[in-house]
Amino acid sequence: MAEIGVVEECSDPSNMAALRAAKNALRANIKKRIAALGEQEKLRQSDVVTRKLMVHPKYHSCQRIAIFLSMPDEIRTEKIIDDIFQKGKACFIPKYQSKSNHMDMVRLATALEIRSLPLTTWNIHQPSEDDEREDALATGGLDLILMPGLGFDKNGNRLGRGKGYYDSFLERCLKHPKGKPYTIALAFKEQVCEEIPVTENDIQIDEILYECT
Repeated sequence: MAEIGVVEECSDPSNMAALRAAKNALRANIKKRIAALGEQEKLRQSDVVTRKLMVHPKYHSCQRIAIFLSMPDEIRTEKIIDDIFQKGKACFIPKYQSKSNHMDMVRLATALEIRSLPLTTWNIHQPSEDDEREDALATGGLDLILMPGLGFDKNGNRLGRGKGYYDSFLERCLKHPKGKPYTIALAFKEQVCEEIPVTENDIQIDEILYECT
């Protein structure tokens, strides 16, 4: 896999345009790499990542887990969600607000319930705005967040899709009495880069699970 070099961390406003350009170029590059993967390869790597998670000590010890509902260019999470319920853990999924970068993690009752949830403009299932559910941060907090993203580096830096949902949510987690949950990104190996451009507002993740080659 070819590695991609990017600009250093930058907080100077005069350099923010260059930073945004670097992020956008990297997003485009990673999207092309993922688009080149066949469906069977995506499923194969998803199974590898799922098996790695199943034997991870953090996954075994955590009881309140937040997980994303995967899009076609992301590691498939259906088997993980099934396992969360089989092990009797509490499962929380994102509920995005389309007009802001606010996201809550709300409780899912069963794995089968996902199919009946409305679709967002991104073609992701999520509870509707008037669907009142247990909010993770309003109750017992979270032990573990399984993170999506477009790109990651081995220093824990993450490249999202530019909306800031997860960074904003993690900032709120830092203020919760329980503190920041452990964060594990689930990724195709094509998403792992040499370096991700970051700002001081980007929050690092604890670990990345992917197929090592």
